[in-house]
Amino acid sequence: GVSQTPRQNRRMKGVFNILDQQKILIVEDDLALAEGLRMNMETAGFQASAVYNVRDAFMQLEAEQADLLLLDINLPDGNGVGFAEKVRRMLNIPIIFLTARDMDEDMIAGFRAGADDYITKPFHIQVLVERVRAVLRRYQPSMEVKNQIQTGHLQIDFESYTVLKSGKPLSLTPTEFKLLEKFCRNPGIVLTRQVLIDELWDNEGNYVDEHTLTIFVSRLRSKIADNEFTYIKTVYGTGYRWTGAENG
Repeated sequence: GVSQTPRQNRRMKGVFNILDQQKILIVEDDLALAEGLRMNMETAGFQASAVYNVRDAFMQLEAEQADLLLLDINLPDGNGVGFAEKVRRMLNIPIIFLTARDMDEDMIAGFRAGADDYITKPFHIQVLVERVRAVLRRYQPSMEVKNQIQTGHLQIDFESYTVLKSGKPLSLTPTEFKLLEKFCRNPGIVLTRQVLIDELWDNEGNYVDEHTLTIFVSRLRSKIADNEFTYIKTVYGTGYRWTGAENG
């Protein structure tokens, strides 16, 4: 069949079950367990991939964003809790911890790091599958495509590609509109420059460097900003964050 971009998949989730073909990234250093989990997740209808350490997990997330992380706490090159904290600062995705330990301190540390759920080994695979589904359902509202957004003095319609600023039409280029949509879909989350470049130009065959991206963001900001709201905050050395109608 025709392969679809993640964006097309998200747009079509209203047609299919929203949990179908969600991508699960398993980070587990027990190779046999990791492979067993991967196969069981695929049997349950998910796409799944497995990596065995923190370094490969970071590389995998940069290459292809996951919809949920199944994360072991004890990893050969780092601690799952520390990894979860870093992921939380970059991405808004659910995290379920897997661990052989059920000590209260570990559970508290896991939840403080941003865990959505916690399951101790050994566990029944069907119980884990249902907990994965339950956590994904909790995230469902943020995955649904909202076609109209009102924030600050902006009214944005993603279906008709129109933007009103204080009630007056605003002229944006297609690239500027794509950027605006990416920001609006990820409020409060730091989007790295690389994530923005991949999102906007990955499938178009055009090479765009960070300097060009800076110019596009600057142009967009100058068009949408006013005396009250800047909307897009620069996070120095990392990327940008959509603050919307906040002044943070």
